[in-house]
Amino acid sequence: MTKPFASSADLATKEQTLEVLADGVYALTAEGDPNVGAIEGEDFLVCFEALATPVAAREWLARLREHTDKPVKFLVLSHYHAVRVLGASAFGAEVIVAHDKTRMLVAERGEQDWASEYARMPRLFKDPDSIPGLTWPTLTFSDTLTIDLGGDRGDLVLKYQGRGHTEGDLVAWLPKQKIVFAGDLVESQAALYTGDAFHREWATTTLDRIAELEAETLIGGRGAVARTAAEVEAAIAQTRNFLNVMIERVGTVHARGGTLKDAFEATHEALEPRYGRWPIFEHCLPFDVSRLWDELDGVERPRIWTTERDQEVWKQLQS
Repeated sequence: MTKPFASSADLATKEQTLEVLADGVYALTAEGDPNVGAIEGEDFLVCFEALATPVAAREWLARLREHTDKPVKFLVLSHYHAVRVLGASAFGAEVIVAHDKTRMLVAERGEQDWASEYARMPRLFKDPDSIPGLTWPTLTFSDTLTIDLGGDRGDLVLKYQGRGHTEGDLVAWLPKQKIVFAGDLVESQAALYTGDAFHREWATTTLDRIAELEAETLIGGRGAVARTAAEVEAAIAQTRNFLNVMIERVGTVHARGGTLKDAFEATHEALEPRYGRWPIFEHCLPFDVSRLWDELDGVERPRIWTTERDQEVWKQLQS
């Protein structure tokens, strides 16, 4: 029997929790739904991630306004996926910041990704008619961009750590507070989506660079905030382990001439005991294995996910 497609049957409301991580540093978590955050500058705000629609984003901003009324100067997008970016118009930001490659990916596959993610995760798209169109960054960079927060608040350093969850992921690092917003490059108590990933680079050099920050608080793309150096280390380790198990299991099946279905079943068997209870595990794994299989076939850049391809892969692997 085929399982309900992706997260289409996940219609239960998730409880949102606004957490104050340090003076003027906020995170909104929601039981495995996408996390968002905000950092106060001396007289402005930097918001991190935009959620899937302006209506959803305005609800987050209403919670944030209970703590600060500073205007949003910068909206930082960690990568191009629709559930992270399509709510951007609600922020009224002066500047929308992303990596150079994220802007390229919006141009190349933004429309298809929008349709794909809406079909996979309809509950996240609260009032989809409120979306005015694709979100276009107005400021991009290739390596590092530093925002002076003013006063004694220190800097916010936006860093490209290498290919991982996508070609263009960035992290937002507060060196004074030792807090990092890692986007979907690290998940804390949540499964990984790797359908647009570069698995081997992500599992090695990219995660190594994040670990080298020696953060004491980490906000991943989904899941709980890691609040100590030990918890940060554990979140990075569980992310790396997920990737390494995939690489080993899919690689073994691929090397012996097995099928994509064989690789999926072997990977599911290996990961399910540890990760199966965590958010979006069943949703993500078919797309994860399909992308890694392509990599092993020599497909360097991820193929574009369309609603039709989504359904084909789901039917093949989750039936």
